[in-house]
Amino acid sequence: MSVRSLPKTGIKADRKGADQHPHPPGGLPSLLLDWYDRHRRVLPWRFAPGDVADPYRVWLSEIMLQQTTVATVGPYFQNFLDRWPTVQDLAAAELDDVLRAWAGLGYYARARNLHKCAVVVAGRHGGQFPETEEGLLSLPGIGAYTAAAILAIAFDKPATAMDGNVERVMARLHAVTDPLPGSKPTLRAHAASLVPDRRPGDYTQALFDLGATLCAPRKPRCILCPWSAACEARKQGIAEDLPAKTAKAAKPTRRAVAFVLTDARGHVALRRRPEKGLLGGMMEVPTTPWEAAPVPTLASSTLHAPLAGIDWKMLPGTVRHTFTHFEFEITVVTGRAAGAGGGVDLIWVAPDALGDEALPTVMMKIVRHALAKGD
Repeated sequence: MSVRSLPKTGIKADRKGADQHPHPPGGLPSLLLDWYDRHRRVLPWRFAPGDVADPYRVWLSEIMLQQTTVATVGPYFQNFLDRWPTVQDLAAAELDDVLRAWAGLGYYARARNLHKCAVVVAGRHGGQFPETEEGLLSLPGIGAYTAAAILAIAFDKPATAMDGNVERVMARLHAVTDPLPGSKPTLRAHAASLVPDRRPGDYTQALFDLGATLCAPRKPRCILCPWSAACEARKQGIAEDLPAKTAKAAKPTRRAVAFVLTDARGHVALRRRPEKGLLGGMMEVPTTPWEAAPVPTLASSTLHAPLAGIDWKMLPGTVRHTFTHFEFEITVVTGRAAGAGGGVDLIWVAPDALGDEALPTVMMKIVRHALAKGD
């Protein structure tokens, strides 16, 4: 690990070091670092100048931030740290507890890989994250972006961490008009050419901040940007049009019937999804298969009901949820079991304890719909 602090000679010394590095034009890394030193965002996982970076916190935040906003991640990140302050603590946790703590963040394969990675780091690496790209890429759930971000931010090593913010900044800085995703190699080459040898961790975070705060997708604040004078897209008046993207095909729609079953105590029947696949290992309200076909009739859907002999009632309206690759429409039916509990694969949970279960967002929507529309 390294101490990422400002050099003793201050900003001027940092500018000199960056200017000596062969980066066009006019020492862009130095300009960005100067801006970052004045305007850096304060984030729960970010370390102040002079502090020693904790690779565990860097890794945890980077996994959580994939496909998720900073505002959403903050409370989850702090909760994880409170419960599992070290990678050894997380490795020793039960997977179910990790999934419960993750519920609501989405992309649940990340949570399973998070736990797997913690077990590997704690067991095979003595609780220390590898300090090489090869070593990091060998860990569960760590791809090229995450490995580069950890190398730069946790270990202050030059690395090219390419996320959506960086792609947007590079597309505008160099006026790359070829659409994504085909332009990714070009954008990566541009980004790699700018990574400085000095303060690469701060530079990486500065680039993230630039894309998140000034070089935003809409209405970029070019007048405040430290790279404004060098930005080719600004000069051409096309900044807001970049990066260009290939038109996406419309998402297909899948449909299902969800069975919200309660027993005599009012407990709700849940079951665990298979470990592999979408929402793997999470708890769910039992459903019919998720298919593109029209919603099955009540009579045909009950072939997939969690218990036989139930008088099912179809509720008005539908529940809608968006996944990465498809839209999901769910018709909800409710029923009451004659006794308390029942069903080999079912777990019966009191309504006020549902929040303690590893229920993904779509399943919570189904339960809320049943509570709002049911008798």
